[in-house]
Amino acid sequence: MAATPSAVIDVNEREFATAVLQRSADVPVVVDFWAPWCGPCRVLGPVLERLTNEMDGAFVLAKVNVDQNQRLAAQFGVQGIPAVKAFRGGKVVEQFTGALPESQVRAWLKKLVPSELDGLVEMAANLETSDPQGAADLYRRALSIDGAHGPSLLGLGRALTLLGDPEASKVLQRIKLGAPEYPAAQSLLELTPFLAAAGGDLASLHQQVVVDPKDSTARWQLAAQLARRQQWEDALRHLLAIVQRDRNFQDDAARRAMLAIFTLLGDPNPVVSHYRRQLASALF
Repeated sequence: MAATPSAVIDVNEREFATAVLQRSADVPVVVDFWAPWCGPCRVLGPVLERLTNEMDGAFVLAKVNVDQNQRLAAQFGVQGIPAVKAFRGGKVVEQFTGALPESQVRAWLKKLVPSELDGLVEMAANLETSDPQGAADLYRRALSIDGAHGPSLLGLGRALTLLGDPEASKVLQRIKLGAPEYPAAQSLLELTPFLAAAGGDLASLHQQVVVDPKDSTARWQLAAQLARRQQWEDALRHLLAIVQRDRNFQDDAARRAMLAIFTLLGDPNPVVSHYRRQLASALF
């Protein structure tokens, strides 16, 4: 069965930037540098086309005739053919030279193309802040494929924490010591007692803190109320004030809660980078 025309394309020098480099921002593009006179190319080409069809749009196969596009071949360092290079985000991320056996080509492509599990985790991570419930649903789907998948367990724990769901602790506790996600999971578990402290009326707690800025208990409860509402910046501001004024409050609970929020929100968040600096200044 021939691959669909959209999945296998012939590319020349004029089209390469659009058909390969730009397109690889959306889907992996595998470039097969070949020539009509090359015997190994005639062996490898049909294998690549068959696997392209089999993997049903997981990547695009772009075929470049090196006789007609010598500058392209030189630009990408092609010294022998067939030369196969995989592009993601406009850059070569994987490559091999020669007519490998089909089993090796298949294994190479599977490393390049995200699995269903990887795809679910990526979609869920993009939803966490804007739609934590939707993210949680996707993480559960991922865990139905692999119930011990560390990134999915951690992501579900994060999403449930954002939702204030008490199941978050049970999920995070499933991440075992030694797993790469274990330190982050332990940090997130610090949020459980913190969020549970969200008692009292928000306006009353705010007034109490205004009247007595040294009332760490009221400020702790206020910060927890704000965190439950996902008003993270305000919550961090009050936790920082506790660290600055009463470092020993509940065995350094305010600092630990700040670190847990940093883990929850992620380092790219500008609020996290700002309060990391503020916390470092307060501690040192």
